[in-house]
Amino acid sequence: MLKTAPTGEECGQARLGLAPLTKLAFKGGDLAPLSTQLLLAMAQDSSNMGALMDLAVIEQLRGNLDDGLGYQKMALTHQQMFRIASDTPPNLEILVLAAPIRMGGNTPIEFLLAGQAVGLTTLYVMPDTPLPDPLPNHDVAFVAAPGDTDGARTFLTQIAHHVENWLRPVLNLPEHIMGLERDELWRTLNPLPDLVCPPTLRCSRDELDVFAHKNKRRSDDFTMFSFPLLVRPVGSHAGRGLVKLVRPDDVATYLEGSDDEAFFISQFIDYSSADGLYRKYRIVLIDGRPFPVHMAISDQWAIWYLNADMADSVDKRSEEAQFFAGFEIEFAARHANALAALAGAVKLEYFGIDCAETQDGRLVVFEADNALIVHDMDPPDIFPYKGAPMGRAFRAFEAMLHAKADKATQAT
Repeated sequence: MLKTAPTGEECGQARLGLAPLTKLAFKGGDLAPLSTQLLLAMAQDSSNMGALMDLAVIEQLRGNLDDGLGYQKMALTHQQMFRIASDTPPNLEILVLAAPIRMGGNTPIEFLLAGQAVGLTTLYVMPDTPLPDPLPNHDVAFVAAPGDTDGARTFLTQIAHHVENWLRPVLNLPEHIMGLERDELWRTLNPLPDLVCPPTLRCSRDELDVFAHKNKRRSDDFTMFSFPLLVRPVGSHAGRGLVKLVRPDDVATYLEGSDDEAFFISQFIDYSSADGLYRKYRIVLIDGRPFPVHMAISDQWAIWYLNADMADSVDKRSEEAQFFAGFEIEFAARHANALAALAGAVKLEYFGIDCAETQDGRLVVFEADNALIVHDMDPPDIFPYKGAPMGRAFRAFEAMLHAKADKATQAT
């Protein structure tokens, strides 16, 4: 069984971290001077892997993914643990178990705890590498690795082995994160009342190809689907490779333009409102309680917040502000049973959903993910209504960590 030791420099190198660097870039700040400072810090101390990890983030923010991941790989070869400095003396210590993947791939816990009196140490769990022993002292461990790729599943299995006999409470257990994969999520949510989750199936190129050839008999697995369908590569995000297939002939065209080998197909659900517009909501559930993150409105079914042009529309922002203001007595109340059933089925202390409403009033869940982007970076002069509800969600997350730690202490 792994031991714990007092938290200190010996338990992880200091770094700026993802949140402040991303916020600087989001505001249009110049990353070049900071990059120069970090390079100078490394020149003065070649063992400064915290600086190298921050450089890895900066390169990814600049769009240089390969260079950024290269820096990260180099840093993690020498150091697995990194500590984010707290603005105030911490009254809680959290150890985050993260995957060595691209920025934004793990749970955005730095954004959730920014400015809070919480000591945050991130341990990157490396393949076939033992964990440091002793581990830094902590009140709660939190698994931040995602579960939406084959590599992540292997990684989560490794973490599950590590946390079997953990000395502290472990939140977001790996076996529950694995259940967020799109096809498994559908199987879990399909029986729940007052909730719609599009039927989803994972398939290979050859299996998907049955839709492109009318002379081939369809697999029994496909009998639950009818066109139009949605198809996307396994592990893709933000709409990469997501296409609506209207007829069988569309499949061949899609495959010709894709190099991917595995896909998810799901039943297309028309979630347009009575006015013909589409409304998609992002909600996070913290210990089972729902909190609003955003509402996107578009005349297109494929909505993400960035392509909904919310910043350019006073009317859209006004409706989103109303959504935030009345969330608990309207949206959350309408879907209280569905959200409670969802939280109970997913079994994670923290996760988010992208969802919508059908015209007959049911909740449609498109995705559940423990690593959805949740932040407070939107400019307050354009989105003055977002700061307060995001702050409530962040405080609820911190309170949940304290509650889990206190419960474990009382039990000993």
